Amino acid sequence: MTANATLSPPNRRRPVSWGNPLTYALALAVAAVSIVPVLYVIIGGFRATPQIVADPAGLPDPWVFDNYARVLTQSDFWAQAFNSAVIALGTTLGVVLLGVCAAFVLARYTFRGREVLYTFFTLGLLFPAGAAILPLYLMLRDLNLINSYYAVILPQIAFSLPLTIVILRPFLSAIPRELEDAAAIDGTGRLGFLWRIMLPLSRPALVTVGILAFVASWNAFLLPLLVLGDASLHTLPLGVQNFSSQYTSDTAGILAFTSLAMLPALLFFTFAEKQIVGGLQGAVKG
Repeated sequence: MTANATLSPPNRRRPVSWGNPLTYALALAVAAVSIVPVLYVIIGGFRATPQIVADPAGLPDPWVFDNYARVLTQSDFWAQAFNSAVIALGTTLGVVLLGVCAAFVLARYTFRGREVLYTFFTLGLLFPAGAAILPLYLMLRDLNLINSYYAVILPQIAFSLPLTIVILRPFLSAIPRELEDAAAIDGTGRLGFLWRIMLPLSRPALVTVGILAFVASWNAFLLPLLVLGDASLHTLPLGVQNFSSQYTSDTAGILAFTSLAMLPALLFFTFAEKQIVGGLQGAVKG
């Protein structure tokens, strides 16, 4: 063997990793558990009730479109959809505005008790909303807010703020101080810095908290059930219950109504999936 000969590196066997296959298997299992019930409800709306009774797991044969048409032609459905939209949009707007203000103060201002205050908001994640239903109802009754949009919007904003602040604060804290100093030199105040620089840079987090607040409000059932006794103010989740009680034997119609009621939430998650993932990743990194 000559001196200039080079030794070839030994063949190293790559270790077999069982983590990825296991991760994929768990992800597929979770996806199946989440998607299959949704598909069953949507497809069930295209079947007739006798078909569902005869073969609950079968496919439509033939496809029946009357169930969805019948739901869409009901005035109650559109009134409930309007109520759900007003409450969900009002909740989302309040959560984003108040959450940004609180997270901005906790992220960019230094004062005594700041971390204690942030911990207080974090502990709000552990507080079950159902435990506050009775005292909340009594307080809303004393304020004469029962049977109004505010009776649902205000409590939902309060219950959504802890998660909103936990997600937004890391984003606002991660923005370099040099940008704020440069903006101050140019004559931009703190509020201007928040509006012109911080909010555009925190767009993934803002979209994330907005979508989470909207979907949670759209799907809320217990709070509207207790504070909205007026049928003209009922939301779609309450409409599903009313429709199920009125047409107990119409299984296909109930599935069609349920499918249409959850459609906006599904569309929001579908079109904003990347923004939600990016917002949650930024919150974890922060």
